Amino acid sequence: MTWRNWGRTETADPVRVLHPTSEAHVVTAIQQAAADGLPVKPVGAGHSFSGIAVAPGVQLELSGLTGLVAADATTGRVTLRAGTPLHVIPELLAPHGLAMPNLGDIDRQTISGAVATGTHGTGLGFGGIATQVVGARVVDGWGEVHVLDEHHKWLPAVALGLGALGVVTELTLQCVPAFLLEAVERPEPLDRVLDTWDERIRAHDHVEFYWFPHTRTALTKTNTRLPLEAPTRPLPGWRRRLDDDLMANGVFEATCRASSRVPALAPAVNRAAERLTGNRTFTDVSTAVFTTRRAVRFREMEYAVPAAILPDVARAVVALIERRRWRVSFPLEFRVAAGDDRWLSTAHGRDSGYIAVHRYWRDAEDDYLTEVEALLRDHDGRPHWGKMHTRTAADLAPTYPRFADFLALRDQLDPDRRFANPYLERVLGA
Repeated sequence: MTWRNWGRTETADPVRVLHPTSEAHVVTAIQQAAADGLPVKPVGAGHSFSGIAVAPGVQLELSGLTGLVAADATTGRVTLRAGTPLHVIPELLAPHGLAMPNLGDIDRQTISGAVATGTHGTGLGFGGIATQVVGARVVDGWGEVHVLDEHHKWLPAVALGLGALGVVTELTLQCVPAFLLEAVERPEPLDRVLDTWDERIRAHDHVEFYWFPHTRTALTKTNTRLPLEAPTRPLPGWRRRLDDDLMANGVFEATCRASSRVPALAPAVNRAAERLTGNRTFTDVSTAVFTTRRAVRFREMEYAVPAAILPDVARAVVALIERRRWRVSFPLEFRVAAGDDRWLSTAHGRDSGYIAVHRYWRDAEDDYLTEVEALLRDHDGRPHWGKMHTRTAADLAPTYPRFADFLALRDQLDPDRRFANPYLERVLGA
């Protein structure tokens, strides 16, 4: 049966599909695959836009490897099985009074997939989800299980391992006491947001903005962390249904579809969107604010650049779009994250600004993503591992100080390339 990812950018026809429900099943699957000369690849929600999860041999479907293994409210340490979806984690942590410190705006991924690809949220004081990992269990290319704690020398590699070092079966996360977020969402002039970007990201916990091409307005989202005991003011049900279900998904799907058929409509549609979107303030539990339901299917490329130059790079991207006269219905997203020590993190060793470029999935192919990628690459950009890009091992190696160390560990844990696929061969080498 043909497998397709969510963005419809990748497909696979595995030789066999297995549904492990325990680490022992994973070990057996890897050993049997080795005996048969087949590669192995776990797959979760399929929310990566790159080919990182494509399984040409044995596909390990992880929906049976889910749930909470252990939680310690005193230390905040929580152990989860690898296939646990992000969107079920809040209810698992709630009885223990805990929450993940930060999240992206989509929660359909599995915890292991989010960690392996470098998924992140926004906030200069917070790293990507992989920085929350303080322990892991991973099965290598021979079927041997390795148990890593926060002091293990391999953890900074395995915690963001691209699926190249083994099959992760459990992850231990450092969580925090559950908290609220006060969300302020409003449209502002794009130039003003870029001019004050550095001040904003230092003054507030979580800041991001969206920009619809063909407009001069930024839709800003600023979240402030509050203790759980603070007063809440969640969105009324009717407002959430209106904003998030009807406008952000139903109407947006219709306008994207129309712009895909008649690209000349995109500027007018986007100018209407800037007038109708944003302008709301509410306070709710963190997960209800961080994440948003995304029903409109799209393709995505995202690059990390040094945080200090994000405004300049953003202006260059805006100018390129205007100069090339592309008709783009989907907004660009701009975020920031703290530097970290994960070997292949896009934020390794530097605070990073993120520029995410989207295209509606039905849009005709053109050179939009290719030319924007070239611009971002010229600004020392690093591509998100789970999103579309054209980079190769030869040009990625100089951008990561620990790239050679990662390859050496790969040779140690998977010398026969049991976990290889065409994508990993391109970005890491054969």
